[in-house]
Amino acid sequence: MMYSDVKGGKSEMAKAKSKTRVYLGFGAIYQRMTKEGNVRWYLDYWDAKGKRVQKVAANAITREEATLALRNAVILEHHKELGIKTDPQRVSFSDFSKIYLDNYAKVNKRSWKDDQYRLNANMIPYFSGLDLLDITSLKVEQFKASRLESGVSRSTVNRELTILKKMFNLAVDWDYAFVNPIAKVKLFSEKDTMKERILASEEEAKLLLECPAYLKPIIVIALHTGMRRGEILNLEWNQVDWGRRIILVKHTKNGKDRAIPMNELVFQTLLSLKNKDGQTQFVFPNPMTGKPYTEVKKSFGLACKAVGISGLRFHDLRHSFATRLLEAGVDLVTVRDLLGHFSVKVTQRYTHSGSVQKLNAVELLSAKTDLEAKESLHSCYTN
Repeated sequence: MMYSDVKGGKSEMAKAKSKTRVYLGFGAIYQRMTKEGNVRWYLDYWDAKGKRVQKVAANAITREEATLALRNAVILEHHKELGIKTDPQRVSFSDFSKIYLDNYAKVNKRSWKDDQYRLNANMIPYFSGLDLLDITSLKVEQFKASRLESGVSRSTVNRELTILKKMFNLAVDWDYAFVNPIAKVKLFSEKDTMKERILASEEEAKLLLECPAYLKPIIVIALHTGMRRGEILNLEWNQVDWGRRIILVKHTKNGKDRAIPMNELVFQTLLSLKNKDGQTQFVFPNPMTGKPYTEVKKSFGLACKAVGISGLRFHDLRHSFATRLLEAGVDLVTVRDLLGHFSVKVTQRYTHSGSVQKLNAVELLSAKTDLEAKESLHSCYTN
């Protein structure tokens, strides 16, 4: 396919002079002023039959959006030339969200309900009335800004952007779009938003005294196994191996089962629950439904507030588990395996060394220094 005809060493396209004309190799884009005084972007390219096309780039506001429109138009002409019937199907963002949920998220993601909630609560209302092909990187950047202005965290926005990026990748694969306009949209850095809240030993004692009876063993398991909230609340008795004294964690976030040894406190806590009501399927059943508790956020928050503990989330109990192990000298690889992470880098996000631990670390060097070397160094400072 020819995108420019060259005569006398000059492109035919070069005849149309414009200060804003941008040549992109497969065509050009340029701006013109309308009678109303508005600036509009135009496309300049050749169709499948070699005919020059100059038309307005509908909905394009920025150079980037005009470039995307030109690319889509040229790809469409290229497909026509090759006889490929891959014209993108016009579909609204709302309708494609349902296609994404039904054909990908529900099939491949255990957390598909989270995707469904985020789409219905935030993304579908924002992109309401737009076709998938009308969504550009500029509109996504505007979405990012609006979400931050609403008061949500950068990590929350990143989770939503990740869903959008996956949706558009699938849209390209499924012939609903030529390119992913979100491919170059950057996620926010989350380094400054990482919370480092560890439960102190004295806080733990106060918290356990204040907790309702059903919540206390849940907190003990969290602090001594590092299990996630969902893993604990959905724990079944058939996952507890009394002989080997391990808990087999199934249906994990990364899809891999893992075995966690039970220390004496965990063993005795679970044993007391088993002796009390071992006929149920779940270790922590809601007495009203017989099903697992779906949430303990309210009761956990009330207990923390009652004893003056602020800024502590249930997930911080998992952080505390990891940090306490490292403080006790456990190596990072073992902590990674207990937490169920694929990479040590992920585990490092959950662990934080305090000043005492850092001091102890450098003191190890002093302890290993030869006595004669220490005396020699001392004489250097005293003479």
